Amino acid sequence: MTLKQKENIIGYSFVLPTLVGFFCFSLGPMLSVIVLSFFSWDLWTLPRFVGFNNYKALLHDVHFLNTFKNTLIFVGGVVTLEIIVGLFIAVLIEQKRYRFLKSGFRTVYFFPYVISSVAIALVWHFLLNPDLGVINYYLGKIGIPRINWLFSSHWARVSVIVVEVWKNIGFYVVVFLAGLQNIPKQLYEAAEVDGANRRQQFFHITLPLLSPTFFFLSVIGFINAFQIFDTPFVLTRGGPGGATRTIAVYIYETGFRFFRMGYAATLACILFACIALLTLVQFIVSRKWVFYR
Repeated sequence: MTLKQKENIIGYSFVLPTLVGFFCFSLGPMLSVIVLSFFSWDLWTLPRFVGFNNYKALLHDVHFLNTFKNTLIFVGGVVTLEIIVGLFIAVLIEQKRYRFLKSGFRTVYFFPYVISSVAIALVWHFLLNPDLGVINYYLGKIGIPRINWLFSSHWARVSVIVVEVWKNIGFYVVVFLAGLQNIPKQLYEAAEVDGANRRQQFFHITLPLLSPTFFFLSVIGFINAFQIFDTPFVLTRGGPGGATRTIAVYIYETGFRFFRMGYAATLACILFACIALLTLVQFIVSRKWVFYR
């Protein structure tokens, strides 16, 4: 055996565990879900092949259409706020007058991102409790009537969006800070010499050069937002009246509450197809607005 062959074997031995894990825990389950979507299975009896009946049933499933609408609302609200608020905080921290606070603020904002989503949702469930919650308590102190955060369709959606944004905003701040630090300072100095003010510098230098960062965060944000599960499930159990039931929550309820595993697999396939299609569109459109230096 030659030295090159030995090196190849060593290299493959390092890669092999990852490949085995990918095929066993990612690709394998994914393919099994696709196959299961063509069957009817209640976990207790043998799976029964039904062809495309599960997919046809989606067209007449009112609950699916409502959950899809809810998911789109959450996707639009969460991703938009995460990008806008994340950029605002990052730009604020990057200012010279606040630069000495950068490391501390970066840690504080990123901390919720590494905490369990269930733990965060449980804490917010207590804070948003209409009767015993801290938020309504202090709102009452300043004369604002109590808000039914978790049992009103409108406010329940707002609560889920706010909690989801609060949980993920640290990741966006850190990534935007990295993007801002990657912009050459000479560009701002040259713009100042030419008489450009802060607003002009922001729109003509900062935003265009942050386009790769916007693209990355938008792709990640849409993928994560389409799969929102923990926050609405813990806060409201998908209620009230299904107002916060997302596709991910509906998949869980269909499979593990009503034991319609085949139909749940169909929903999962549709969710995967939506995410894949949207990501593909984002990559195609990015050629027109993302600029790499």
